[in-house]
Amino acid sequence: MGKLNFNPIDDVTRIIRYTGTVYGIVVRADAPWKTIQDFVKYIKENPQKVSYGSPGVGNTAHLAMEEFVALTGMQMVHIPYKRGAETNAALLGGHVDSVCDSTGWSPMVDAGKFRLLATLGEKRIARYPQVPTLKEVGYDVAFQAPMEIAGPKNLPGPIVKKVHDAFLKAMGDPEYQAVLKKFDMPMLYFNSEDCEKAALKELEKIGKLVHKLGLQNK
Repeated sequence: MGKLNFNPIDDVTRIIRYTGTVYGIVVRADAPWKTIQDFVKYIKENPQKVSYGSPGVGNTAHLAMEEFVALTGMQMVHIPYKRGAETNAALLGGHVDSVCDSTGWSPMVDAGKFRLLATLGEKRIARYPQVPTLKEVGYDVAFQAPMEIAGPKNLPGPIVKKVHDAFLKAMGDPEYQAVLKKFDMPMLYFNSEDCEKAALKELEKIGKLVHKLGLQNK
């Protein structure tokens, strides 16, 4: 989206991927939809009647939800906000019917105010083992915002290895693992070569979606 003064593939050296943000679709606890299938069925029968909030246009949560909408043939109203706290407040206040965002909604789910219909990762979230992923229920959508360590273009191999090995060792620290668990983030390890391969695939996937939505010039 928009113009960058660097190429996100060619102008960096990816070193290690160490985790990623997981997203989920939530509704208020008093909403009529008990499952993600109920949600999809209702929206297909009532186009443009159900809204969803996200933390901004072009945010991964927005792109993930739009891919889900396109795949199912739903028609929804997107209401973008500036950050997750605003989406939670909007859903709680009834200003939107649903939210797609990272797990900042978990306290509201735990308090019984929100209902988590599905998550968008490759695997279920450990905190909510009863909640399926979209893939599990037949919707081929999986989005996760990866977090990586990267350096400048043409970073020497010995430096890449040294930094990679240091972070890989840190990933085994129980304190780090406890933080991941707290924020419902998976242990996600890719070495430098795998990071490059994944980035190319992700760029192609997201690029197609951005152009389909007409967001490339935003």
